[in-house]
Amino acid sequence: MAASGSLKRNLGLWSIVGLGLGYMTPTVVFDTFGIVSEQTNGAVPAAYLVALIVMIFTAFSYGKMVRIFPTAGSAYTYTRETMSPGLGFLVGWTSLLDYLLLPMVNCLIIRLYMESMVPDAPPWVWVIVYTIVTTGIVLSSMRGTANINGVLLVFAVVLVATFCVLAVMQLNAGEGAGVVFSPEPFIHEGVHLGAVLTGATVVCFSFIGFDAVTMYTNEAKHVSLMPKAIMLTVLAGGLIFLVAGYFTQLLFPDNSQFTIVDDPLPEIGMITGGHVFQLFFVAAAFAATVASGLASHASVSRMMLVMGRNGVLPRTAFGYINPKTHTPVFNIVLVGAVCLLAMSFSLELISALINFGALIAFTFVNLTVIAHYAFRTRQVKDFKSAFSFVVMPGIGAILTGILWASLHGTALIGGLVWLAIGIVYLAVLTRGFKRSVRSFDDPEADAEMSEPEVPEADDGAGTHAGSSGPEPEAPVRD
Repeated sequence: MAASGSLKRNLGLWSIVGLGLGYMTPTVVFDTFGIVSEQTNGAVPAAYLVALIVMIFTAFSYGKMVRIFPTAGSAYTYTRETMSPGLGFLVGWTSLLDYLLLPMVNCLIIRLYMESMVPDAPPWVWVIVYTIVTTGIVLSSMRGTANINGVLLVFAVVLVATFCVLAVMQLNAGEGAGVVFSPEPFIHEGVHLGAVLTGATVVCFSFIGFDAVTMYTNEAKHVSLMPKAIMLTVLAGGLIFLVAGYFTQLLFPDNSQFTIVDDPLPEIGMITGGHVFQLFFVAAAFAATVASGLASHASVSRMMLVMGRNGVLPRTAFGYINPKTHTPVFNIVLVGAVCLLAMSFSLELISALINFGALIAFTFVNLTVIAHYAFRTRQVKDFKSAFSFVVMPGIGAILTGILWASLHGTALIGGLVWLAIGIVYLAVLTRGFKRSVRSFDDPEADAEMSEPEVPEADDGAGTHAGSSGPEPEAPVRD
């Protein structure tokens, strides 16, 4: 680890969006459909619509802040620079829970798929095989990871689109609700706002990934790609979830046709298209989960790299980049080790803990926009600037706060325990809060982590890196 390399700037707009969509796992709408339909009394699309609205407000805030701080630090960097170092550390600590557990969730889902397909094999075999394969791919290169993720993502999206076509055909034949266009999936007698909000806290798990693309800032061809990539990821993912959830709800107004409500994806495929389609449908879910695993594995390893380069974690190990592969080797292997815990943990518990960290991060990103523009740089001078820098992020913070308060009690308890551990670690780092906590991110470490920005055209899609968005704003100091 004596000679550390740098991250390579070779990701264009659509590569970053693809990694974000892969992180979000398009087929997860079918995995959680039975649970959310039961919670919302048959209004799954309404829960996705609420979650999408919240995420759009938050995506605007991410887009504003990534221009001001064009680094891989994300929520914790924004909070540290606009509020306080200690608070930034704690936001980063809760975000670490979210990012660190997501690769394990994907490993756990793969284990469950394989258990249902090959029930006689020991579950630990699938966990080990999956972990070795994904860790090896992420170790090889970021460009290779993005390419493989893209192939898997396209396969999953094609199968989701195929499902929608088959669903329309069955609806026209009188199955399910018997109509293709209806407001019933969003609102009908028996649907209550409280239940929809509870469902939204579950489906917001599906959106986790749009924020993770900020972790690829140091590998983007140009930082001006990032705001557009964030918003495109949210909108594309939200559209997939809404459309797929809408047709699924029309075809299955209740859970009476499902034997396994907790994960009805295989049954949805069987009922919709028969055995052959079920095989492809499960394969698409498998591919989408692997794509999410690759994207989340790569993302959290970059997060720990930032922390290592700035001394929050031991620099020798966490701050090392392989000069040949341009990847943070130690971090990637460590995340692979965490994935091995999927042998025993339950999906319900881990996904609940992930939502705790994600919603905390989303709330504070919205608040940092207000802190930076309204107080730190005092740029709120008229209605337009007040609406952009106070009203919109304020609504985003309130909405994410409501979802956080609606989390299951287990998630709140587990998340608060993790936060308490972070406070103790913060006390150790600051020697009893007597000195300022080290930065998760700073310009010098950021500069040494990555190569100069690439001004050439985006990855074959005809999008010029320098023309895909406005130039990043320089930080304004009081």
